[in-house]
Amino acid sequence: MIDIRCETVPDYTVIAEVNTLAFGQENEAKLVEKIRCSDRYIPELSLVAEVENIVVGHILFSYIDLVGEETLQVLGLAPMAVHPQFQRQGIGSKLVQAGLEIADTRKEAVVIVLGHPQFYNRFGFQASVSYKIESPFPVPEDVFMVKSLQSYEKIYQGKVVYPTAFEGV
Repeated sequence: MIDIRCETVPDYTVIAEVNTLAFGQENEAKLVEKIRCSDRYIPELSLVAEVENIVVGHILFSYIDLVGEETLQVLGLAPMAVHPQFQRQGIGSKLVQAGLEIADTRKEAVVIVLGHPQFYNRFGFQASVSYKIESPFPVPEDVFMVKSLQSYEKIYQGKVVYPTAFEGV
């Protein structure tokens, strides 16, 4: 049984541990801390997955900028981590699905992710170029993806700009 809920302050240490173990480095754990201390943090979109009351996964959606004719705030999905002992059990999928549902309820328009197409395509993510949204990184087109939500309008075009919290990741 997997329970998904919003993070709480007592979860911070174990969230950092899950991110460090999942990625094999501390960069993503430090990213989560930096975002929490910024104006881009959305408490309702920092979710944990628990198995038997133990936090085994974490996902964070925060605001990033989409710069086109105007600058719009959109959601960036990063990072998403599952403890290595609990990977490949559907926990990451449940975290993504829960986060997308909350984002839709909040009337967010777009979610952007840099990740594995085989995983994220299942949730409706498509290459950003099909939305005329440009990656700030020199990466293959299929790994920089966009999912439009119910509040999406065609005005969401331009180049993604990540906040300074993402530097060094």
